[in-house]
Amino acid sequence: MRAKAQLRISVVVPTCGRPALLWRCLDALSRQTLHPTDYEIVVVDDGHSAATRRTVQQIALGAIPGLTPRVRYVQPPAKSRGPAGARNSGWRAARADVVAFTDDDTVPAPDWLAEGLRVMSSKVSAASGYIHVPLPFDPTDWDLNTAGLDGAEFATANCFVRRGALEAIGGFDERFRRPWREDSDLYFALIEHGLHVARAPRARVVHPVRPAPWGVSMRTQRNMLFEALLFKKHRRLYRAKISGSPPYPYYFAVAALLVAIAGAIVHAPLIAFSAGIGWLVWTARFTWRRLRGTSRNASHVLDMLVTSAIIPPLAVFWRLAGALRFKVLFA
Repeated sequence: MRAKAQLRISVVVPTCGRPALLWRCLDALSRQTLHPTDYEIVVVDDGHSAATRRTVQQIALGAIPGLTPRVRYVQPPAKSRGPAGARNSGWRAARADVVAFTDDDTVPAPDWLAEGLRVMSSKVSAASGYIHVPLPFDPTDWDLNTAGLDGAEFATANCFVRRGALEAIGGFDERFRRPWREDSDLYFALIEHGLHVARAPRARVVHPVRPAPWGVSMRTQRNMLFEALLFKKHRRLYRAKISGSPPYPYYFAVAALLVAIAGAIVHAPLIAFSAGIGWLVWTARFTWRRLRGTSRNASHVLDMLVTSAIIPPLAVFWRLAGALRFKVLFA
């Protein structure tokens, strides 16, 4: 008979109004090769949802056959604080020295926790696992963007961090209110504190692409707001690992569009025509680049045509908004 042992690892899963995806994730977590008494699962409900609470309660009561790890339900102090705040609530409620982070839309492999713990030696403060994003035969632009997570250097969909390391860096910065760059901020903070971040390539999770509404790429431009915050906090690492230069092509497209409009307003047809042609050519090339290797479904093609014209102004607007909000020269 196995003696009662201290928890070796806590799994933190933030969620917000997606009980079906959460159930799939918890089902996979319940089937880990690690002994059930060695780990716990902490579900952090950022949406304060009755449906999510019921899902966790059903799972905790054994609605999934063979589920024996302890499953706990946690709510952040305030509703919809974002994934950074939810993860802070999760790791602070966790009881193990090592905290594993994943998302409610992932499917961890059966040996995910065992492989993560194998890498977390006493000299390792954090480790990054491998994320696999399966793509359909005929992917959309959204599918390919999500596939950027495949093999990512560090992402909270699959990472392991010691509690002491989280305490040393102050956890996640809750100013990152959207699911964007809060994991890069954590990673850079670990590096800047001189903490050792290892790779755990055999600790794998699958991250299926979720369906997205038409025009979703326009909504995601608001993420640029938090690019400015990340740049302000970690300028050197941002330049080295994310972007070495400003998005000059976007600036060209916006400038050409503005000149064309101004030329039309002041009745300067040659200026308006020349700038307008420049904007059209750039937008056509941008649209074609986004369409290469993607679906030729009529709805998707129309999506690319419309959003390729709108993305540059939106991206520039949100970059400037971020620069103003966080008081940083971020061009």
